[in-house]
Amino acid sequence: MAMAIAVSATIGAAAWAQAGASASSEPNAASTPGTPAVPSSAPSSAASAIAVPAATPAPLHGMVIDADTKQGIPLAHVVSGDVTVRTDHDGHFSLPANLAGQTVGARMPGYRQQQGKLQAGSAGPTVLPLRKFQARGLYLSAYGIGSSKLRGDALTLMAQTDLNTLVIDIKGDAGIVPYRSEAWAALGYPKQTVVTVRDMPALIKDLHERGIYLIGRIVTFKDDKMAHAKPQWAVKTSSGAMFKDREGLSWLDPSIPDAWEPAVTMAEEAAKLGFDEIQFDYVRFPDTPGLVFSQPNTWEVRPFMISAFLDKARQRLAKYNVYVSADIFGYVCWNLNDTFIGQQLEMLSDRLDYLSPMLYPSGFTWGIPGHVMAVGSPYEIVHHSLQAAIERSGMSGVRFRPWLQAFKDYAFDKRVFGEQEIRLQIQAADDVHTQGWLLWNAGNHYSTAGLNVKKVAVPASASSAASTPASASASTPASAKPSSAHAASRP
Repeated sequence: MAMAIAVSATIGAAAWAQAGASASSEPNAASTPGTPAVPSSAPSSAASAIAVPAATPAPLHGMVIDADTKQGIPLAHVVSGDVTVRTDHDGHFSLPANLAGQTVGARMPGYRQQQGKLQAGSAGPTVLPLRKFQARGLYLSAYGIGSSKLRGDALTLMAQTDLNTLVIDIKGDAGIVPYRSEAWAALGYPKQTVVTVRDMPALIKDLHERGIYLIGRIVTFKDDKMAHAKPQWAVKTSSGAMFKDREGLSWLDPSIPDAWEPAVTMAEEAAKLGFDEIQFDYVRFPDTPGLVFSQPNTWEVRPFMISAFLDKARQRLAKYNVYVSADIFGYVCWNLNDTFIGQQLEMLSDRLDYLSPMLYPSGFTWGIPGHVMAVGSPYEIVHHSLQAAIERSGMSGVRFRPWLQAFKDYAFDKRVFGEQEIRLQIQAADDVHTQGWLLWNAGNHYSTAGLNVKKVAVPASASSAASTPASASASTPASAKPSSAHAASRP
């Protein structure tokens, strides 16, 4: 925009200079000897042909600052309507003048996003303060968010501890959407038979009023319902049959661009509903060998198709000022290739605000260097995996937000992950300065085990049991199953 303004000003100045030169080069009758001066009664044809250039409206200026330090935040995303820009090294930005009075939003990894109104140029620059934020969250399925018991327990736990984030299924593993979705019907999915939340906008409003950061989880290519609605998009076996995974669910082929639309459209609906972040899960190729896709199942194809999907999603979501994240296999932090599923760490970093590696010790079948018995080394699994990912990607820890294990082991010695195991995982994430962490329990059963419990004054007459924290053992998810041999996948 600044270049366009400069060019316009230069052209305008040149036009006026040309006009002045033409007028002064006309013979002046008064200066010609022997010729009486005759006043001109009409402008010359050259002068009358010059149009006065319209003034170019000055752009609107603003600044994104750290709410605490008041310093500018460089490279923050600023969005108004369909226009997106980044701040300069001092936190300043410029937007077209015709956006005055419109909503403007800003976001930067490590901060809560902010929205405001763009001030007219005469009112001075628009300042958008962002507050630093570290997510500490729990997962709730479509059934969990709709259950007054499970949701209530989660909210009670959040009030007792420093938890501040909920990850809520927008489209779960089995294709359950908790609310009545217009996008779902328009995409050609079968009619919704299960709706667990009657008024999602009202629930989102209530959760936001409690200060809770909301992440909408969207299971991407594991999509049994759409695979059956559009079998031409489904992953096939070598015999041509529709592939089914260990849970009996079919997948969409990530190498078919048309098959990206369901997840992107559902993500847009979630952003419109008011979620702060969209998290794509199962954003990968199936890890079963011998499957058939629309394109060759090679490294030259897989990570590029996943990257292209994320590019499309990010572009479509930009105007909503939401963060975009994705869940990745734990071993992706270590493997130099794409782990044969299309998740190449170096290619994901530029397309996502946050990466959430699933660092469940139970999923690290072969352990990591120096720690073969993964469940016996919860701190090292989390810390060393994150450190490896940070060093390889060149990203800071603030771009990572790991999933941590809050369920009973299913792969090694069946130990309960309680106070010590959860605390060690959290400590590991904190030690590499991540953007927080998320606890996973498929059954949505959580306790204060391993969490920072807020100190509450207890009356002297109160029973000593009142100060005893809840059970220190995390509940075992009924659906826990062995993960893929490749990496730490969902239980």
